[in-house]
Amino acid sequence: MSTVIVTGTDTGIGKTIFAAGLTAALGARYWKPVQSGLEEATDSETVAALTGAEILPEAYRLNMPASPHLSAEDMGVEIDPARLALPQVSGPLVVEGAGGLMVPLNRQVFFLDVIAQWQAPVVLVARTALGTINHTTLSLMALRKAGCNVVGVAFVGDAQPDVEETIAQMGDIRHLGRLPFIETLSRETLTDAFTAIDVDAIRGAL
Repeated sequence: MSTVIVTGTDTGIGKTIFAAGLTAALGARYWKPVQSGLEEATDSETVAALTGAEILPEAYRLNMPASPHLSAEDMGVEIDPARLALPQVSGPLVVEGAGGLMVPLNRQVFFLDVIAQWQAPVVLVARTALGTINHTTLSLMALRKAGCNVVGVAFVGDAQPDVEETIAQMGDIRHLGRLPFIETLSRETLTDAFTAIDVDAIRGAL
């Protein structure tokens, strides 16, 4: 099984759009283990619409758009990390985390703990806006301390070459490219924009 984990420095930074582009580029299946918030289109639905890929069902679908542990508690359940074992599938699999690394799944376990147990290569998605140097380097430190194999950092947003170079240099990490904001999002426009991402480097880590 060839699995890559897509995680982010924060929520709402374009991680799902990146995961969709990567799913299409790799010809992969997609899995979002924990979905918090069901009122709007879920991440799985977004990826399905943008790729037509096979979508594996979430282990947890939680109503409230909040941290997974709070969403679960709101429904009277507790997320069991044992239910988040990687699915056994043939071919590549893109797995998208929820929010950032230190998002609690329950009162004892962060999402980073589960990512570390998966022992699969990780792509860290970061915004280019102000504050990203701090958020991204802290996330890299956390991933490495947990023993994760970080393939590189992929950026989302307007070009900030000096900022991106600083993160790559000081974080000692591969720059995987930058996905710009896409005004009219579709399968075609996402595919075109994703040519800026070093998919070969990610594929080589699988």
